[in-house]
Amino acid sequence: MANSTRLFKSFFRLLFPVVLIIAAVTAGFSVWLVYKTSRPLTSAYLITPEKFGQLSSRAAQITDESWTNRDGSGARGWLLRGAENAPAVILFHKYGADRSYVLNLGVKLNESTNFTVLMPDLRAHGNDPKMKICSFGGCETEDATAAIEFVRGLKTPNQISLVNKDIGLYGVELGSLSALNAAAKDQSVKALALDSVPGNSDQLLEKAIDGRFPFASNITAKFARLGTYLYFFDGCYKHESFCDTARLIEDRKILLVAGLDAPEFQDSTGRLAKCFAVSNKIEQKLDLSPSGVSIINASTEQSESYDQRVIDFFRASLQN
Repeated sequence: MANSTRLFKSFFRLLFPVVLIIAAVTAGFSVWLVYKTSRPLTSAYLITPEKFGQLSSRAAQITDESWTNRDGSGARGWLLRGAENAPAVILFHKYGADRSYVLNLGVKLNESTNFTVLMPDLRAHGNDPKMKICSFGGCETEDATAAIEFVRGLKTPNQISLVNKDIGLYGVELGSLSALNAAAKDQSVKALALDSVPGNSDQLLEKAIDGRFPFASNITAKFARLGTYLYFFDGCYKHESFCDTARLIEDRKILLVAGLDAPEFQDSTGRLAKCFAVSNKIEQKLDLSPSGVSIINASTEQSESYDQRVIDFFRASLQN
């Protein structure tokens, strides 16, 4: 018995350092994955209002605006002012993109409805972003709320409120998760157009890792979930399911779209429809080809069809 006890203690002394090393390497690797992925690769805008303005007189009216997020960080976006006392729509892009990805839709929406349209860069996105870290829908939710407050505060030259009480939000992937969460906190959001909605921030993070690191496996992506607890210790990252958020939303008009180009979000977007309260009016189109995730690579005909669907939804949902 004594020999067995000594053998066990010797084995434990040998094994324990190995376990500690494995745990440290695992934790370090998971944090590294989150660190790299939370800093999206940035590039020059696909097109700027100045260049777009050569093709569209409406685009030439775009102004570059800045405001302050709730955590004190700086935010910026392109603004197209609409008619006095008309609704406003805010367009949020996907992970790894920027406001130029929604510029064409924003100009068409403003031309067709005369709504005010704001196209922000989400944190850590766009040219030389002021905030370097993306939190996969956590802090972006508060940023979306700050964008709503900015739009509500817009004034005409006569210092009259430019926007009426009704706000619409559009988002793709990261943008859709941010818009969904912001709508749950703000009753002035009357219409939501959500494209390719992740089930939660974890699913979005895993997709981002797959995109950044082709060698990564599902197990690798799962490791990153551990890293979020260590890296986002300030609580900015949220693990809650979108169903928990959707249940808080009532009496809104909601458009849910997804496509074959992002099947993982096609499934999650379909599941989201079942989470909303019955008081919401929901439209679904889950077999687009492509969805907003890859609409930038679509043909002109596909792009126009997609944009028109979104425009028609907001026109019907927000106009009195």
